[in-house]
Amino acid sequence: MERLDGQILHALQIAPRAPFRRIAEVIGAGEQTVARRYRALRRDGVLRVIGVVNPRVYGECQWIVRVRAKPDNVPKLAEALVRWPEVTHANVLSGGTELICVVRAPIGDTGDGLLHRLPRTSAVLDVRVNLVLKVFGQASSGHWTGHGRPLSAAQIAALQPSEAAHPNRPGPPSPDDQRLIDALADDGRISDSALAALTGWSPARVKRRLAALQDSDTLSYDLDVLPELLGYTLNATMWISTSPRHLTTTAEQIVVHDEVASVVAISGSANLMVVVICRDVEHFYRYLAERLATVDHILAYDVSIRSKRLKQVGSLIAHGRLIRAN
Repeated sequence: MERLDGQILHALQIAPRAPFRRIAEVIGAGEQTVARRYRALRRDGVLRVIGVVNPRVYGECQWIVRVRAKPDNVPKLAEALVRWPEVTHANVLSGGTELICVVRAPIGDTGDGLLHRLPRTSAVLDVRVNLVLKVFGQASSGHWTGHGRPLSAAQIAALQPSEAAHPNRPGPPSPDDQRLIDALADDGRISDSALAALTGWSPARVKRRLAALQDSDTLSYDLDVLPELLGYTLNATMWISTSPRHLTTTAEQIVVHDEVASVVAISGSANLMVVVICRDVEHFYRYLAERLATVDHILAYDVSIRSKRLKQVGSLIAHGRLIRAN
């Protein structure tokens, strides 16, 4: 991976809507060069910046769902799952008999939602469902940087947006916001002027409304990345057990590892789920033996290896590249 691409990727993880001019100033490259490389990476399906509405707006939580099925049933089941908008991530695990998904649904849902229908599907042999309790990491430390961490602390600080004081509950978008939300779901870096043309608003009104949605934590931005296209072919999900008193400290030690893409506290016998991305098997072994081994208070762990990525946040994976999910 070229150093410039790594710098752009890291900058977008920290500040997804930062202007190309600002990114160029921070990393010491030409504005047009940065814009050209970003567009090439997006065109090739390596990355996508997307706008995401906070699920709490709709009274929803995130659930980790592990679905076990007969190998012959997995392709059809996977195809059905990725079409559901409440499924935000979906992967097939090694062995071809299990899928792991992230599903958005209310805690008290007793209706006919996906979490209730899955166990009744004949193709499904077993379903394990765990609630996501907390997501660890900040913009400067909560992203996968296994491709290399080229930005210095000073560069990160220069890109880091100021922290807004979010209310306890984000407010729902208004009906007038829908075109705005849809456009950002397709391209989180779409310009204010383009959004103005789509909505019929003035650029100043677009800017004010975006600021209000972001400051209230109603709207945020994510960077979907396809590590396989960057040479990182091994994706592992680790199920870690630690005592409740050490849950936070253990998670905070792990989330700063370059190889780690996410760390979440979950319900269930394993109370941490960690996603690790490595170049290959040897790289993953070194991570376990040299990095994870230094983390205190791990009582037990299990590893699931992903064999196929199907969906992540706002993107599907088709023909080896990221495309819009809907």
